[in-house]
Amino acid sequence: MLIFIAVVAGVYTIASGFLQVRYVKDMVVHTFTGKSSESGVSPFQSLVIALSGRVGTGNIAGVATAIAAGGPGAVFWMWFIAFFGSAAAFAESTLAQIYKKKVDGEYRGGPAYYAEKGLGWKWYGYIFAVVAAVSTCLLTPGVQANAIADSMNNAFGIGPVITGIALVVITGYVIFGGVRRIAFLASYVVPIMALFYLIVAAIVIFANIEQIPSTFALIFSSAFGVDSAFGGMVGAAISWGVRRGLYSNEAGQGTGAQAAAAAEVSHPVKQGLVQTFSVYIDTLLICTATALMILMTGNYSVTDPDGGYIVDYTNGMEAGAGYTQAAVDGVLGGFGSPFVAISLFLFAFTTLVAYFYIAETNLFYIVRGKSRKVFSNILKVLFLAAIFFGTVRSATFTWTLADIGLGLMVWVNLIAVILLYKPTMIALKDYKAQRKQGLDPVFRPSKVNIKNADYWMEREQEDEKRRKTI
Repeated sequence: MLIFIAVVAGVYTIASGFLQVRYVKDMVVHTFTGKSSESGVSPFQSLVIALSGRVGTGNIAGVATAIAAGGPGAVFWMWFIAFFGSAAAFAESTLAQIYKKKVDGEYRGGPAYYAEKGLGWKWYGYIFAVVAAVSTCLLTPGVQANAIADSMNNAFGIGPVITGIALVVITGYVIFGGVRRIAFLASYVVPIMALFYLIVAAIVIFANIEQIPSTFALIFSSAFGVDSAFGGMVGAAISWGVRRGLYSNEAGQGTGAQAAAAAEVSHPVKQGLVQTFSVYIDTLLICTATALMILMTGNYSVTDPDGGYIVDYTNGMEAGAGYTQAAVDGVLGGFGSPFVAISLFLFAFTTLVAYFYIAETNLFYIVRGKSRKVFSNILKVLFLAAIFFGTVRSATFTWTLADIGLGLMVWVNLIAVILLYKPTMIALKDYKAQRKQGLDPVFRPSKVNIKNADYWMEREQEDEKRRKTI
């Protein structure tokens, strides 16, 4: 899987002329200039829905487990997969916009839809929809719930059962409110909490400012096997850095594409660029902040393949949010544990809500007609049960389930993404041509010979009727 995603991301990076560098300005502009409609959310709301799925346990506990299993060099490989993976995120999100459709008055899209419309493989769309619905409903929520329970127990002594019940009640309230309640929650909670987290991280980093050169030297030397302590861990650094980086930023997984499809934009590439930007925010900003806090304060341990320790600076503490809590406590005594616990709760909670949105989107692809509401309610019950189950199980067990779910979605999604290379690059070429002419790009599939983009064809025909009337 790791090799496959690197190949796909590399293909799109080179073919697009390194769009993740060349179009940073466009990413920012499109994020903050679009508006919502009756059918779709704004590009910014779509971004934060995607970020609510991306920014979660992976940014705090996931970074810690990557360092513990792969050494400090794993951080470099998290950066690596974020940079190249962002091209895959662009491709899947652009495709989601091209082949989106209206379902019950709201935009829906993603891998299942572009497999059906773009490839003409309805059966493959069903395969992804089933995999994604099972993964995001049953396999991946446990990691978020378990991390919340663990951090609440460490910080406040609240037992997992109590945390599980509270999570079920709060999550139930949000998911029974529909996509607009999800978007409203994500629009406020994710940006505010991310900002506070980055401020605290900056304080911790500034307090250890003299450690910056040695910390970056440690990351790079460990990544390429030239560090004396971690020289033999290059394979583990690559594996765990890419794995945990991918879990955090979700590039190539297909989940961000489903949030991208919900946006109201004039051209699919616009939202593709916005979703590329969200990968940067997740990994290059928030994950890096966590990694620097942990490494600069020396609050980490690294295990060897035999189960022993190469270094043990935490006295055997289980890898996870505790590393970050200890890092903040070292600078802001007594503040770290409760702050990280609350941060993790909000990050992981919004991720849980995003997971449900993804599961429901894929359920609606599988189940059509009047029975949708019944199956949606069944999905909600199963999802809430999975949350409670995750709070009372071990972290190792929940991470294993999450890795299985992640792997399944990446494989099925990226096969479709690479096969749909042509319409993705046609859309990008059309966007670039219109920008070069000084226009605000508008997508007209008939002009660029992209077929089965049903929503955009209808929109193009409506625009044509309006022009004739005028």
